[in-house]
Amino acid sequence: MCEEESNGFRVRQYTFGKEVSEDDEDERSELVVFIPEILNSQYGTYVWPSAVVLAQYVWFHRRELTGKKVLEIGAGASLPGVVAAKCGAEVILSDHAELPQCLENCRQSCQMNGILGVPVTGFTWGDISPDLLAQPPLDIILGSDVFYEPEDFEDVLSSVYFLMEKNSKAQFWTSYQVRSANWSIEDLLYKWDLKCVHVPLITFHGHSPHLAGSELPGRHTVQMMIITAKGT
Repeated sequence: MCEEESNGFRVRQYTFGKEVSEDDEDERSELVVFIPEILNSQYGTYVWPSAVVLAQYVWFHRRELTGKKVLEIGAGASLPGVVAAKCGAEVILSDHAELPQCLENCRQSCQMNGILGVPVTGFTWGDISPDLLAQPPLDIILGSDVFYEPEDFEDVLSSVYFLMEKNSKAQFWTSYQVRSANWSIEDLLYKWDLKCVHVPLITFHGHSPHLAGSELPGRHTVQMMIITAKGT
């Protein structure tokens, strides 16, 4: 992975597609993405291990994404959202309304990868704001490491619930770094009438210790799950 660093600013390169078998010409296609990071800043301005795993999941399912409406929440550096956009999805990037640097990072990531016209919006988890309610019907919601602070768990799920009200078949693709054995959202899923399925990383080549050219996921325990509305 190539890195350029100066004055607290770094650009990371991620290459998706190297880890698959060589017996399928189409599967050997690659996607190179460049992500700007601001060092020594708030945690939404650089790439976390779970973002690389989620981006790999997006890349693995790229054929399903053409024309799909995709929203990344807590986007920050926006690696999963950028990959989705490069795979043909109609992407919206979002982060906390009161974190302008994170919103600017979303824009910078798009510009660096030649992605034009991607809306960037700010809304706060748990706040049923006009910006949240104005989101169009979505097919997929992306979120990496949005389950970071336990006090935010319900706010995240309540926002996802309201986003899914416009499309009950929408899916929330989310990855998270395991930080505590006591971490659980089971009760909150029940409260918000949601359900989840855990996705083994090996099923989408997300278990590589050097995923997309990054060593980050290999140093941490990262899990992947899909959250949907009950009854779907």
